[in-house]
Order: sequence, then structure tokens, then C-alpha cells
Amino acid sequence: MAVDDKNISYRIYLVAVFIFLMAIGIVVKLTNIQWVEGDYYRKLAKQRTVKNFIIPANKGNIYSADGSLLATSIPNYEIRFDAVTPKTEVFEKNVKLLSDSLSIVLGRPSGYYQNELRKARANKNRYFLIARKLSYTDYMKIKGFPLFNLGAYKGGIIVEQETVREHPIGKIAERTIGYDKGGVNGESMGKGIEWAFRNYLNGKDGKILKQKIAKGQWKPIRDVNEVDPQDGYDVISTIDVFIQDIAHHALLKQLEDYEADHGCVVVMETETGHIKAISNLGRADDGSYYETTNYAVAESHEPGSTFKLVDLMTILEDKVADTNTVYDTHGGVVKYYGRSVRDSRIGGYGKISLARGFELSSNTVMVQAVYDNYKNNPSKFVNHIKGYGLNKRLGLPFEGEGRPYIPQPGDKHWSGVTLPWMAFGYNVSVTPLQTLTYYNSVANNGVMVKPQFVSEIKEWNRTIKKFDVEVLNPKICSQETINKLKAVLANVVKKGTGSKLYSKDFSMAGKTGTAMVNYGNAGRAGLYYASSFVGYFPADHPKYSCIVVVHKPNTSRNNYYGADVAGPVFKRIAQKIFTDAPSANTINKIDGKVSKQENNYNAYYTQVQKKQSIPDVKGMAGMDAIALLENLGLKVKVNGIGKVKKQSLKVGENIAKNTTIVLELS
Repeated sequence: MAVDDKNISYRIYLVAVFIFLMAIGIVVKLTNIQWVEGDYYRKLAKQRTVKNFIIPANKGNIYSADGSLLATSIPNYEIRFDAVTPKTEVFEKNVKLLSDSLSIVLGRPSGYYQNELRKARANKNRYFLIARKLSYTDYMKIKGFPLFNLGAYKGGIIVEQETVREHPIGKIAERTIGYDKGGVNGESMGKGIEWAFRNYLNGKDGKILKQKIAKGQWKPIRDVNEVDPQDGYDVISTIDVFIQDIAHHALLKQLEDYEADHGCVVVMETETGHIKAISNLGRADDGSYYETTNYAVAESHEPGSTFKLVDLMTILEDKVADTNTVYDTHGGVVKYYGRSVRDSRIGGYGKISLARGFELSSNTVMVQAVYDNYKNNPSKFVNHIKGYGLNKRLGLPFEGEGRPYIPQPGDKHWSGVTLPWMAFGYNVSVTPLQTLTYYNSVANNGVMVKPQFVSEIKEWNRTIKKFDVEVLNPKICSQETINKLKAVLANVVKKGTGSKLYSKDFSMAGKTGTAMVNYGNAGRAGLYYASSFVGYFPADHPKYSCIVVVHKPNTSRNNYYGADVAGPVFKRIAQKIFTDAPSANTINKIDGKVSKQENNYNAYYTQVQKKQSIPDVKGMAGMDAIALLENLGLKVKVNGIGKVKKQSLKVGENIAKNTTIVLELS
């Protein structure tokens, strides 16, 4: 027994020592956690249960020059309920009143909300959904309802906010308005005005501290934000919605008629460089057109005959020839180093002046005029082009501006045919907006101004930054040359290649262009035409300049030339602006009354007082339909672009104010 007792005692000692060592280890570990690693674990626990969330700032609005809203941020609110937070007596006192109030705003019976709220409390639901996608007005109403007006800690209300960017005028000018999707690893994730002016528009984000209440669910700790967000500034663009609508639909119609691949149109205010309209439309697989690439800014290509203005300006400036200098078109064909330059008219034009050659867009005349005078010193001709600024980008605020290409004598690609080919718009590359800026300088009496898409940055009525006119070249050439160029450009429309566009009611000046694209591909499998027209109006006192470019029109109609395809778009824009612009004429005896007019007015007034009904807008242009319906007191939602294909409300139904009608455009 003594041995057994001894063994038992020994084992007890071992267990006691082991427990003692464990106790020491626990004490050491606790001490280490408390004093050495305590801060780390406390910080880790706090990070996992409490953290700051970003409150995105409301972006500033983008307005048109006439005050129309082009882009705006709409806050959407989501309301949830922490059913565990309110005390029992507080919950019971307010649940019926809260349910009645929710019923008025959200539309379901009071009993439904009372039942759901009690069920959420019984299930200890700390994230019960009340409503999604609420407007700010409805959010403020619900925030003030019984129980919820006690705040997050006493009333259990949880508010989530999401900001959505909307374009009130729909898809028109969407590519220029652009978007801002932030950036990943510094990579650009935006386009257009939204991206270029994001530092003004975006404002400063706020912060709100939230506590984790369940897996994936967080609740604000306080009713106030840690840092309140600061709204962004508003951007006032140069776009005029009236002109934009005209340009968009004029281009769209022509693209559809010619089944073209894509096209663009830009309207610029002559003196300021303000872009009043810009439309870029590309063809989708289903044959419809929508804003895709900003072709006017990004697409650099051979311009064809619109480049001939460079020839004429340079020749007149150097006085190596004049507008009355005569050239022989040699039957419509001249050759350089075994390669032929041809006129579009078979047989040529005989012997004609340089001015007439420009008006008829004779390749043989313009090439001879350039080659004969600059073949021994091509650098002199190229240096003029550099002086016009056509060898460099315009320096627009947008990313992706196309890079122009002007060959230089001595380059590896320079050959004997480079100079003559440049003379009729090949072996060079420019964007439509660069071409327009050059032509606009002629309209503006030699002053080249930079195109501008934004005129001002504002905070409410306070101007933060104003963008003044930026002069790129104060005098691109002499006034004598400008006067001659203006006369010849006006004659292009009166009696040249643009004569189909002539109207005695309003004057225009410009140049047609038709360029072959991808002509260098093997077998010319990818060859197509780009038709263009660039100029200004009115011809005598230019107010606007405009360029239209249409790529890959259907050639089966055999009239793919600039005057036939692009010219009508230019004319339509000029015509609409001329005829629809307010008149400055005075009217005599404006206060006099005409009995017939009075009777007609009284009859009309009586009629409009009657109950109005839903009109049939199918087939109308989208912008026209929107204006008509909104004037009748309806809210309009638009899907697509083009003309109205379908409307959600039946024709003839009585109009209830603030009813929403959905228009499907195609």
C-alpha cells in the first residue's frame, strides 16, 4: 500500500505541476494580449465590427447653353428597419401610426405593414426592408414618420443611399456628354465631358461610421455623418439643344437613307469656337444607329477634296498663282511618276481658272497648281500646313483625340507622288473637328479659335471658372486671301459641286469632299467612300460653321459624292436655323385687333379648356413628341432614339396630370 500511495502522490504532484505551468502560461498569454498585442486585437475587433463607409457626393449637373439639363445625379434611397433596437413600449406605441403613414406613401394597406413590422420584431430581424428606390422627397417623409423620427438608435431606421446618373434628353449627344466610371489602377474609365471635367463635377465624398449587426449587414452608429459629402459643381456646356436636335435627326435620316456605316456632324459658333451641336452615330447589327465612338474628335482619316482649301490658301498667300490663273485639265487625267490623277468628270473641264477648278473640285487643276509651284521646294508647302496647325492635335480636354498626319520631305514614306497626292487630300490624315476648325478660321476672317465644349463652371449662381475664347492663330493668312477664299467657297454652292444645295432664301458657303478609304488593301476588298461637306452660313456674315462626314454610304445609287450624301445634312441644319430662329423684324400697329383673329382665338381658347386626351405621336421625332406631351402635363420616359414606334397610353384617353407615358423610339 505504501508503494501505491507513493505512486498516487507522485502522479498528483505531476498533475499539480502541469496545472501550475498551464496557469502560468495562461497568465503570460493574457498579459501579452493585454499589454503587448492588445492594441492589435482591439483594432482588429473594431475593424471587423465598426468601420467607415464612403458616402458618394452628388455629382454636379451638366447643362446646355440654353439651360436644358443634359446630365444630373438622382439620389435613390433604401429604407430598412432594425426591429431589435426600439424598446417594447416605444414600438407598441408607434407601430400602428408608422404603418398608417407607410400606407399613404407606399400604397399597401396599413395592416400589411403592421403585420410585417411585428413579424420582423418577433424574428429579431435587424435589416428588414421597408422600401427601395425612393426619391429624396419620399425619403424625407418616411424619415419623419412615427418611430423612425426617433433616429437609428431609438427608432431603428436604417438609410442606404445610391446615386444614379440620368440623361434627361435621352441618347442625343450621349457620347459627348460621356460618362465617368472611375478608374482601376490609374486606367481611364470615362469619356466625354463627364470624364474630362470630373474634378469639378464629382465633388468630395463623405464618410459614415457603421457597426456590423449581422453577416453582410451594417447599421449607422450615429444619425450624423463623420464627414458630410460636398456636392460637385455644375458644368455649363456650349451645346444648344435646339441645334443639337436638328443636327442629330438630319444626320440620322441621311445615314438611314444611305444605309451608311457611321457618320458625324459638328456645328460650331464662328467667333467663339463654341460647339453648338455634335452627333456621332454608328450602325448597330440590327440596322439602327446610336452614339458609339466620338468620330468627330477621334477618327483621323484622309479628307479628300475638303483639303483643297489648304492648296488655294497657300498658293494665294505665296502669290505663285491667282484665282484667274488658267490650267488645262488635259482631258481629265494628269500623270506623275506613272500614276494617274483623274477628275470625277470624264474628259475633264478643258481650260479653266484656278478658282473655277476649286469650285468644280477638279483634281487635275489643284494638283498641277501645287506641284508646278512647289515641286522644287515641297518643304515650303508643308510648312504652310504646319502654320495652319493641321499637323498637331487641337488640345481638346477629351482623351482619344485623333492624331493628324502630314508627311514631311525626307521621311521614309515621302516619294515623288506624295506632294501631288496631298494636293487632293490623300497621303494626309486629319479629324473632322480639325478640318472644321481650319474652315472656321476663314469664316472668322482669319482668326483660328479652339473648339470649346464647356463655357463655365458654376456653383448655383456663382461662377467658379469661365472659359474664355482661346485663339490658336490670330491671323491664319492675309485678309486679301481670306476675301478671295470666301468668294470661291460661296461659288461652290452657287455654281460649283454644291449647286444642288443652293437656295435663294439663305446663303451658304463650303466645300464638298469624297474620299476613297482603304484603297490600299489587297484587291481593294475593303474600299469604301467617305462623303463630306464643310462650310459656314450665312455666307456673307458667318455665324455658324459646320462639317458633315458620312462613311461607307451604299454606292448602289451611284451618288455617293459629298454634295449628295453629306451636303443635304448641312443644308437641313442651315435651313432650320434660318427659318426657325426668332425674327428681328418689327411689326407695325402691334396693338391693333383683327375681329377674325379675335373670334378664332376665342374659339380655340374654349376648345382647350375642355378635357384633353392622349394624342397619337407614333411616327413623330422623339424630341418633338416629348415637347408636345410635356406641354400637356404628362411625364415622358423614352427608350431608344429616332422616331416614336410605340406609346404606352392609348390614343384618345383623358389626360390625368403627372401621368407617365413611355415612348419606344427606333
